[in-house]
Amino acid sequence: MKTSDKRSDILRAALQLIAERGFHGAPMAEIAEKAGVAAGTIYRYFENKDVLINELHGELEEKINGTLMKGYPRERSLRERFLYLIRELLRYFIRNPLHFRYMEQYYNSPYGISMQRERLLGKHGKHGIVMELFQYGISQQLLKNLPEIVLFSLAFGPLVHLTRDHILGFVALDEKLIERTAEACWDAIKR
Repeated sequence: MKTSDKRSDILRAALQLIAERGFHGAPMAEIAEKAGVAAGTIYRYFENKDVLINELHGELEEKINGTLMKGYPRERSLRERFLYLIRELLRYFIRNPLHFRYMEQYYNSPYGISMQRERLLGKHGKHGIVMELFQYGISQQLLKNLPEIVLFSLAFGPLVHLTRDHILGFVALDEKLIERTAEACWDAIKR
C-alpha cells in the first residue's frame, strides 16, 4: 500500500539532489537512498525519472502559484497587481532557494522548454495570471506594445539573475531592494 509520506520523502529527496547536482547527477537509486526507501519502491510512486521530474515541477508550481494568489490584489490597478507578483515571487524564492534552483534547471531543460512552447502556442491550457495581466495591459495601452513573451522576459528575466545572485551571496535582497527592483521591472514594461 502506498503512503503519501514515502511519496513526499521521495519528492523531497529528488528536490534536494536535483537542485544540488542537476537532473543527470541525481540517479533514481540515489534519490531512493536519500529518501530512505528501497530502490524499487520509488517506481511504485513514479513510473520513471521523467514522471518524477514533471510531477515535482507540478507540485512546486502549485505551491508558488498558491503563495502568489493568497493576497493577490485582483481589484487593484495593473501596476499594483504586477508589483505584488514581482515582490512575492522574489520573497518566495529567497525563502525557498531549493525551489528556485529546481525551477531554474527545469525551465532551462528540454522539460521546461517543451512546456513553455506549449503554453505560448496555447496548447498547455492556461497562460496564467502574468500573461493575463500582459494581455490586459497591452489592450488598455498601459504596457509597451510588445509580444507577451518579450514583456515576460523584460519583467521576470532580471528576477532570475537577482535571485541566483542573492542565493550565491553576491547581493542581499532586503525589503527595500525588493521594492526598488519591482519598480524597475515595472519601468521596463510600462508605456
